[in-house]
Amino acid sequence: MIKLKKPGSIDLPGIGEVVLSSVRTLSGVLLGLLAGAVLISISGVNPFTAYAAMLEGAIGSPYAFANVLVRASPLLFAGVGVAIGIKAGVWNIGAEGYMYAGAIGATMVGIAPIPVHPLVHILLSVLAAVAFASIWGFIPAFLRAYKGLNEVVTTIMLNYVAIAFTSWLVHPPNFLAEPDTFFPMSRMIAPTVKLPYLMRGTSLHSGFIFGIISCILFYLILRYTPFGFRTRMLGVNLEAARYAGVNVKRQILLVMVIGAAMGGIAGAFEVLGLKSRLYMDFVSGVGYEGVAVALLSNGNPLGVIVSAFFFSALKAGGATMSIRTGVGKPMVLVIEALCVLFVIALGYKGKKRLKRKFKRNEKKVLNDDI
Repeated sequence: MIKLKKPGSIDLPGIGEVVLSSVRTLSGVLLGLLAGAVLISISGVNPFTAYAAMLEGAIGSPYAFANVLVRASPLLFAGVGVAIGIKAGVWNIGAEGYMYAGAIGATMVGIAPIPVHPLVHILLSVLAAVAFASIWGFIPAFLRAYKGLNEVVTTIMLNYVAIAFTSWLVHPPNFLAEPDTFFPMSRMIAPTVKLPYLMRGTSLHSGFIFGIISCILFYLILRYTPFGFRTRMLGVNLEAARYAGVNVKRQILLVMVIGAAMGGIAGAFEVLGLKSRLYMDFVSGVGYEGVAVALLSNGNPLGVIVSAFFFSALKAGGATMSIRTGVGKPMVLVIEALCVLFVIALGYKGKKRLKRKFKRNEKKVLNDDI
């Protein structure tokens, strides 16, 4: 029988790997920004002027930075949900659909005039979002874990189903829909469930705070708990994890459902803190940006914090760059994509080296403990 060390005692990855991963991520981002600068220069704009305008639009004032924090809230939740899957070697691309499912649950409870304390009402709305998103995420999770279906295909297809289902719900005469409106939307949530604004004159709410806390908690869970150890084993060597006694199917199911729940929380905070109601296409691509955030962080929950704020700053500053220099907003998406591609390219060899290291450790364990 193979003896496993306590969670966290086996360095998967070690401190050196973490540092190396951070260096690769930073190098990929810098290369992406450099490539973006080349494209901006080709369009006839000074890249230094464009990036300066972008920086000013992101952190040039407290109000600008508040906008960055608001944009970061859903990316933190969705990004860490996807990052957990990456650590397990599972590509959970359903963050967009999970956000819609969570928003439906939060809206259903939010519009109900429940005679409870506002904090309880908010908690019930978030729990409803977690329940709806978890149920939605259970479908591709079960198909992947127990039927062997590709999770990328199932999650992406279910994203479209969730978007269409939301659109149907906010069209009259469905019970969520607001009648006689120029655009399909739900009824306004109750005042008791609306998250208070943290800064006067902005839409800044507490979502980003809970998002950061979630990232820190999942880093600790992945690093120092049996669940995290099993998850990391799956990502490095699935067959070795199975041979060591890990219930691979159940672990994959749990990882995907947890990722779905985090996406649902992202949708809940968008409704409770920002939108105040559910719209048709109310997030429109934010879930996919969460996937990019997770990729940029190499699946590290702490890295999700940095990459989420980086993406948010790009989006918030992109509007200012477009106004000041004439560079189109799609350039921001191009820069995001370039950064992710460079990080993936630089991390490919590192991942192969980590697998070779794990196989050497596996052979050593077999020789010593069988």
